[in-house]
Amino acid sequence: MPRSPDRATPSRLPLRLSVAAAALIAAGYALTLAIFYPGVMTYDAKFVYGDIGKSVLGDWQSPVMTVLWGLIDPIAPGAASLFLLIVTSYWLGFALLTFTLAYRSSRLALLVPLLALAPPAFVLVGILWRDVLFASIWLVAATTVFAAAGCRARFRLPVQALALVLCALGVLLRPNALIAAPVLAAYLLWPAQLSLKRSAILFVPAVAGLFALVQLVYYNALGATRQHPLHSIIVFDLGGISHFSQHNQFPVTWNAAEQALLLNGCYQPTQWDIYWRIEPCEFVMRKLEREEKLFGTPAMADAWVRAVMNYPVAYLRHRTAFMWNFLAGDNLVMWLADVERPTEMVFADRPAFVALVGLHDRLKATPLFRTGSWLLACLVVCAVSWRRRETAEGAFAIGVCGSAAVYVMTFLVIGVASDFRYGYWAVLAALAGGSVVMLGPPRPRTG
Repeated sequence: MPRSPDRATPSRLPLRLSVAAAALIAAGYALTLAIFYPGVMTYDAKFVYGDIGKSVLGDWQSPVMTVLWGLIDPIAPGAASLFLLIVTSYWLGFALLTFTLAYRSSRLALLVPLLALAPPAFVLVGILWRDVLFASIWLVAATTVFAAAGCRARFRLPVQALALVLCALGVLLRPNALIAAPVLAAYLLWPAQLSLKRSAILFVPAVAGLFALVQLVYYNALGATRQHPLHSIIVFDLGGISHFSQHNQFPVTWNAAEQALLLNGCYQPTQWDIYWRIEPCEFVMRKLEREEKLFGTPAMADAWVRAVMNYPVAYLRHRTAFMWNFLAGDNLVMWLADVERPTEMVFADRPAFVALVGLHDRLKATPLFRTGSWLLACLVVCAVSWRRRETAEGAFAIGVCGSAAVYVMTFLVIGVASDFRYGYWAVLAALAGGSVVMLGPPRPRTG
C-alpha cells in the first residue's frame, strides 16, 4: 500500500516479511476456529437470535444486532454466522495493523499477531457477546483508516467514509458508546494529526447526531418496541441509594421483610440483576413490573431524580462502589455454560478449548483480567503519545485509546453490571495503540 513520502517508509514490503506476517495472521485465525467454532452461545445471544424472523423487535438488546445476524445467518445458520463475523473482524483489524506497521518495523509487524493471541483479548473472541462484536468493528474502523492515512485522497476518503459507518454501527450495537464515539470519529476524520480544537467542535454535534441516528434506526426504521433498558440503571441506582441512605427510594411500599432485605440484604455493587431475577431479591422487579406496573413509566424517573437530589452522597457512594468493583473486582470473563444444558461446560470434549479455559483460570486473578488495568494502559498510551499527536501514529494511538478510556469511564454513571467484557474495547485499543506507540519517530530519508 503506498505511503506518503513524509512517513519515511519503503514503497513495498520485503517478500519474506509479507509471507511471515500473513502466515501468523492465518495461523491465528485458524487457531481461533479450531478452539471456538461454531462460537460460544450466551443467553444474551440466544435472546437476540430468537428475535430473528419475529415481526416485533425489542430494544433491550440491540435490534440492529438482530437484523445484522439475520442477514448473515444463511452463511452458517445459528451461532456460527455471528461467530465468523466477529472472528473475521477481529483478525482483519490486527492484520491491517500488522501490515501497516511492517513498513516501519518488521519486529513490530511480527509481534502484533502474537498480541492478538494475548489471553485478555483472545479468550473472549469466540464468545457471542455484542461487546466483542462492537470492539472488533471499532478496531477495524480505526486500523483501516490508519492503513490508508498516507494514501492519496481518492483512496483515503472512501476508506474514511466506510470507517465512519463502522463507528456508527458500533453505537447502534452499543448505544452507551455514544459519548466515546466522537473521540474515535475525530481520528477517523483527521488521521494525519490530532487537533483538540476540531475534536471539541465535533463533539456535541456528533453526540447529537448519533443519538438521533439511534432513535431513527431503532424506532422508525426497525420499529423496535420500547422495553426501557435505561430503567435498569434507575432500579440499580434506587437500590444503591436505598442501601446507603437506609431509606426506601422506590415509588412503592414494601412489607417489613422486604424492606429489611432492600436496605441491608440485597445490595451488591456488582449487577442490577439482583433486583430482577436473583432470589431472594427478585421481589423488587416483580412488584415494579408485574404488580404495580411502574417499570418504564415516568414515576421511575421521578423517583430517581428525587433520590439523587435528596441523597447525593448515597448516590456517589453507590456509583463509586460499583465502579471500583468494575475496575478492580474479580468479575466474570469467559462464558462457559452450555445454554442448552446449563449444568455442563460448553466444548468440554475439546482439548484445545479446555486448555484455554485452564489458562484463563490461572490468570483470572491477575491484573490482566482487571478492566482497570486496561483503562490505565489506555491512559498511559494517550500520555506517551501526546507529544506525537501531530503525527499519524500519535493520532491513531490517542484516537483508539482515548475513545476506550472515555467508554470505560461512562460506566461510572450508566453501568449496571461489571463483567470484564464491558471493558473489552479498552483491551483491543491498548494492544493496538500500544503497538503503534512502540514505533520510534520517523527517521528522515538519507541519500
